[in-house]
Amino acid sequence: MKLKHLFIGLLTFGNSFLVCYAQQSGFSVAEQEQISIPTPHLFSHSNVLTIDFSTYSNQDYSFPLPIGKATLQNNQALEITTRKGDAVRAMFAGVVRLARKTSKYGNVIVVRHDNGLETVYAYNLQNVVKVGQRVKAGQTLAIVGGKDNRFVCLFAIMINGGWLNPSIFVEVNSHKLSKRAFSFKRFGNHVDIIPSSSSSNGSLLQESSDKKNNSPVKLTLDPEEASDPFLNSMTFKLDLEGIQKEHWAYPLPGSHVISSYGGKRNHSGVDIKTKPNDNILAAFDGLVIKSSPFSGYGNCIVIKHAYGFETLYSHQSKNLVKVGQKVKAGQVIGLTGRTGRATTEHLHFEVHFKGRTINPATIFNHVARRLQAFTLILSKSGNVKTLKK
Repeated sequence: MKLKHLFIGLLTFGNSFLVCYAQQSGFSVAEQEQISIPTPHLFSHSNVLTIDFSTYSNQDYSFPLPIGKATLQNNQALEITTRKGDAVRAMFAGVVRLARKTSKYGNVIVVRHDNGLETVYAYNLQNVVKVGQRVKAGQTLAIVGGKDNRFVCLFAIMINGGWLNPSIFVEVNSHKLSKRAFSFKRFGNHVDIIPSSSSSNGSLLQESSDKKNNSPVKLTLDPEEASDPFLNSMTFKLDLEGIQKEHWAYPLPGSHVISSYGGKRNHSGVDIKTKPNDNILAAFDGLVIKSSPFSGYGNCIVIKHAYGFETLYSHQSKNLVKVGQKVKAGQVIGLTGRTGRATTEHLHFEVHFKGRTINPATIFNHVARRLQAFTLILSKSGNVKTLKK
């Protein structure tokens, strides 16, 4: 009886440990055990997911074994032969969902990527990453193993647990990523692929006029007017020059920069200066979500905009707007001051995207005091890239 109770106790402890570990990793026990399993919430907002590979740079993509020779297996996986000791690399950025030894595939890694896809790396000699670990594109996941006296990796691409033909997305001989957009449409438990010859359906690249009625395109960052492009796509493009003049304003006209973004002190914004009690303007249409003293910022204002953007204004001598108030671009929201940790009257200005600070110079040309001639590639995960025209 004692041995029986001990066995039951150990079994209960083991199950509790697995549940606890699963919670810490962010993946369920089943997700850490099964290679093919549906991705939770992938299609919770829409039955269509779009991934635009035309926006990917060399840093965003890596072939799993760059010097290997790939052959397509049954239209659902690549068998990549290479040399002993070669490193198996992550295709895209993401999080390791599974890292274990299986009876069929030996040591296997599955990475859930930020774009919604998952990739499988099998027959590894040794896995060098753990479940829950975040990896970058090109980061080493494993040391290549063997099959039939060859050094080989079995590589697959999945969406929602279903294996896809890798040659749709990757040129087998050159290892290059297809620079196209793909839409994945769910029909019950089945997912269809709809390739596109151009950029993503989630693109917000704006033309100067609407071709149907020749009326001007009105692009605004008003959160109440703009739709959420991330419901149907993991990325989209925003042409800053498509935002009309009435929908943007440089926050402190006539100013000059006295402290730039980043640097040795990791400055979270840019400091711009004119004179005491000068008018501070809202950069874009939006909704005030903070207007109060805030630690070293002194009198602080935060405005919420569309697509995940927020702008922050601080050190004001006086805030002129209240929380919950809608503001228009160019509206006076406060007066320059030196409240908080400030040695001179100026405006500390920050731009946030999905909770992360980004360089305001990504948005504004501080010398010309206008929007940059950039197209921004915005990611659902919070990354921002620029395409110069």
